[in-house]
Amino acid sequence: MNQNCYILGIESSCDDTAAAVINNGKVLSNVVATQQIHEEYGGIVPELASRAHQQNIVPVVHQALRIANIDKKDLKAIAFTRGPGLMGSLLVGASFSKSLAMGLSVPLIEVNHMQAHILAHFIIDEKQTQPNFPFIALTISGGHTQLVKVTNYFEMEVIGQTIDDAVGEAFDKSAKILGLPFPGGPLIDQYAQGGDPQAYTFTKPKVGPLDFSFSGLKTAVLYFVQRETAKDPDFVTKNLNSICASIQFTIVDYLIDKLKNAVQLTGIKEIAIGGGVSANSGVRKALKDAEEQLGWTVHIPKFEYCTDNAAMIAMVGELKYKQGMFTTNDVIASARMKF
Repeated sequence: MNQNCYILGIESSCDDTAAAVINNGKVLSNVVATQQIHEEYGGIVPELASRAHQQNIVPVVHQALRIANIDKKDLKAIAFTRGPGLMGSLLVGASFSKSLAMGLSVPLIEVNHMQAHILAHFIIDEKQTQPNFPFIALTISGGHTQLVKVTNYFEMEVIGQTIDDAVGEAFDKSAKILGLPFPGGPLIDQYAQGGDPQAYTFTKPKVGPLDFSFSGLKTAVLYFVQRETAKDPDFVTKNLNSICASIQFTIVDYLIDKLKNAVQLTGIKEIAIGGGVSANSGVRKALKDAEEQLGWTVHIPKFEYCTDNAAMIAMVGELKYKQGMFTTNDVIASARMKF
């Protein structure tokens, strides 16, 4: 293989249009265009997301190449998110990637978005560590909550997952109930810093040892807020910090409980997290505490590799390129793509 192995990664699974260039594990550029239009609707509008991707994808890719200081002719392969995600958004990235790969006569590589969150840990960066195989990955985002046993780069088994809503949705919907703007998850984290996590108690859902459920928790928050505001209309405003802290404490404690179960059942103490919710300060602190108290080895990605980004797509692309794992232009996007 040539000394330089420039791989372009393209990510368009939801509402962020992203492109990145990687070379032998090192990220040369990682560009993300965030869509602001969804804020006024309180959630992602799929049709608006796909239109915004069409507007953003060419300038984002151009900027990624410019920052990496390479020409598109230097690229060895094009890696793109095939799924899971919003179908319209995925189609924009897939179609563009197919066309670019064909025009440059380079291999096309499909990437599973959730596997990419896990393999983002193998990006070479002094601010993050690489897990040893096998390890347990906790993937937590707006659309997914999964426990994954990772045996090697391409052998992953989902050993537990949510039976209803994802953890990111639980954060965002709870924030909406509290009157916070979308996306509300990061705001709950922000307000929680100044609150008492023991102020209010929310029951943790009871499901299988490795499974998750968040629909009941959202309902509990709703009834709690309705009950308390009936007594005092200003209840949320007066107690926002502690309400957020209590919600966050419940969710984080629940996630750690499931990780403890996974470690006990598998005997694997090497832990890695991924997905947008892994940027949450409560999750990060709880994992660090578990590392000290339980003897785990914990791997937490850099903030920029937590949320949807193309660097992780390019990383998987490089790993697959070295194995000759290419796809054809017949490949189609898959909104419900499995591991």
